[in-house]
Amino acid sequence: MQDAKEEARLDALRQLDLLDTPPSEAFDRITRMAARLFDLPIAAVSLTDLDRQWFKSRVGVSHTQIPRDRAPCAQVAESSGVLVIPDLLDDPWYRDSYLAGTGVRFYAAAPLITREGHCLGAMCVLGIEPRQASGAEMAALGDLAAMVMAQIELQHAFGRVDPLSGLPNRNQFIEDLEDLARDRPADEPRMVVLVDLAGPERLSATLRVMGSAHVDEAILRAARVLRAAMGAEKRIYHVGPTQFLFLAPPGADATRIAAGLDATLVVLGGDVGPGLMTDAVAGIAPFHLGKVIPRDVLRIAHGAAEDARLTGQRTGLYSQEQDKAHRRRFRLLQDFAQAVTRPGQLRLVYQPRIDLASGRCLGAEALLRWRHPELGEVSPGEFMPLVERTAMVHPATGWVLAAAMRQLRTWRDGGITLQISVNISTVNLVEGEFAATVLDGLVRHRLPAECLELEVTESAVMQDAGRALAALQALADGGIRLAIDDFGTGYSSLAYLQRLPASVVKIDQSFMRDLMGDARRRALVAAMISLGHDLGYHVVAEGVESVGVRDYLASVGCDEAQGYLFGRPMEVDDFVTWVRQAGGEAAPGPGQAASSVGM
Repeated sequence: MQDAKEEARLDALRQLDLLDTPPSEAFDRITRMAARLFDLPIAAVSLTDLDRQWFKSRVGVSHTQIPRDRAPCAQVAESSGVLVIPDLLDDPWYRDSYLAGTGVRFYAAAPLITREGHCLGAMCVLGIEPRQASGAEMAALGDLAAMVMAQIELQHAFGRVDPLSGLPNRNQFIEDLEDLARDRPADEPRMVVLVDLAGPERLSATLRVMGSAHVDEAILRAARVLRAAMGAEKRIYHVGPTQFLFLAPPGADATRIAAGLDATLVVLGGDVGPGLMTDAVAGIAPFHLGKVIPRDVLRIAHGAAEDARLTGQRTGLYSQEQDKAHRRRFRLLQDFAQAVTRPGQLRLVYQPRIDLASGRCLGAEALLRWRHPELGEVSPGEFMPLVERTAMVHPATGWVLAAAMRQLRTWRDGGITLQISVNISTVNLVEGEFAATVLDGLVRHRLPAECLELEVTESAVMQDAGRALAALQALADGGIRLAIDDFGTGYSSLAYLQRLPASVVKIDQSFMRDLMGDARRRALVAAMISLGHDLGYHVVAEGVESVGVRDYLASVGCDEAQGYLFGRPMEVDDFVTWVRQAGGEAAPGPGQAASSVGM
C-alpha cells in the first residue's frame, strides 16, 4: 500500500498533466545540454510514475519508458536527493537492474522538485563506461534540473492552463500538437474531438439569469464528468469558455467515438445541471499530423460541433464540403465589406412592375448584384442572407438607397418619372437616425418623397414592433411610400396590419406557383387581395410568369404584378430601352404604388 507521501507525490505529478504528453523542444534543449555537459550519449528528463519511469525528454534512447523496479530515478524520486552511481555493475542493488542489462554503466541525476516539495523524478545522464562525476558537474546538473522545473511550472502556470478548470488550454494543445507532429510518423491520420457544452445564445441566457458563479460551477462539474468518461490516459484540454477537447488515439474509429460521446453528452445534460448544457454537442475532426496546422484542427473541430448543433444532433463529423461552404460564406462576408466601399463591384439591376388594368410599366424592382473581382457573379440568394444577419446590413442598405436615389435623379433628368422602392430590415428601422437619413438623402438628390417606396416584411416589424413602428411612422410622415413585403408568409397579424402606416401589400411569389392548377390557392389569393383592399392597401403580386396567372389576378382586382412574364431583371441601360419601347414613362396616377427595389 502506498504511504501518504507517495500518494501526494503521484497526485502532484498527475495534476501537472505531463505523463504521456508529446515531446517538447523546450525540454529537449535542456536534455541536450546535459548530455553535452557530461560528454555522455544518454540523457533524460525522467518522471517516476506508479510502476514506470516515463521520459518527458530523452537523448540517446528510442524507448519512452522503463520499469520503475530498481530504476535509479525511482530512488531519486523517493529520496529527493542527488544520486551518482559510478558503475551499475559494481552496485549490488543495480547490477541486475533493467538499465544494467541494456549496457548502461554510469548514472548521475539531480531531483526534479516542485515548490511544494514533491519530487517528480530526475534530470539524469547515463554512460556505457564507468566514470566519476565532479562537484562542478553535479552542480551544473542541479541547475539543469531547476531549469526543467521552471519550464514545467511556467508551462503549467502561465498561458498553458485554464484558471477555472486547471486543465491545459488551447495554447498548450497547439504546442502539444506541434510537438506530436515532430515526434510521430509524417502524415499519420488522427482525430480530435471537441465537446461544446453550450452555444453562445444559451451561454448568454444562462449568465444573464443564473450568473457567472452558476456557470463556473457547471463547467467544473462538466470537466469532472469528462475526465471520468475519457479515462486517465486521455489528456483533456479546456480550449474555450464552454469547450473541451481531446485527441483520439491512433487508429480510433469515428463511429465508436461518436457512440461513446452520445452517452457522455446524455450524462452531461442530466448530471451537470439544467439550463446550460441542454444543447451540448461534440464535433469529431479527422486530420493528418503535419498536414493541418493546429489552429485549423481547432477550427474544423469547432465547425463539426456547430454542424451538429445546427442539425439537431449530439455529434457531428467534420465534412470537407461543409467546411468549404462555411469558408466561402466567411470570405463573402469579409469581401462584401470591401465591395461596399470600392466602386465597380456592386450594382442595381431592374425588373419592371406593371399596372394590370392598363398594362403600363409603373416602375421597377431594383435587385442588388455583386460581381466579385475573383469569384465572378455572386448570387444575392447567397450573399444577402449573410449580410442581413450581421452589422453589414447597415452599409448595404445605405449603398442601395444611395444608388437608387442617384438613378432616380438620372431618370428624372432624362424625362423618366418611374418610382423605386428599397427593402429594409428591422436592423435599419431601429437605427436612431434612419428616417432622418433617408429624408436627407432625398433632399440632397432633389427628389420628391413620393418617388421612393420602402419595403419591410411583417416579421421584421414584429421583431421590435415599438421602435419599428415609430421609425415607419416618421418615414410615412415625411411622405415616403411604405409597402409590406412577402404578404401572407409572415405573422399576418391584423392588429399590426392596421397599425402599420403602409399603403401597399405585396403578395409573395410562393402563392403564384401552380395558381391555375389549384382552386384552393386561387381562392386564398382572391381573399388576400380582397382583404388588402378592405384595409385600404394597394395590392401587388410577385412572381407572375404566365398569361393565365396575370389574367386571373386582373379578374379578382389585383392592382399590380411583376415577374418573368413582363421582364427579367435588366441592366440599367437595357431597362431604360425596355421602358421607352413599352411607353411606360408616365408617372403613376393617384393611388398607384411605386415600384419595388429588392436587395
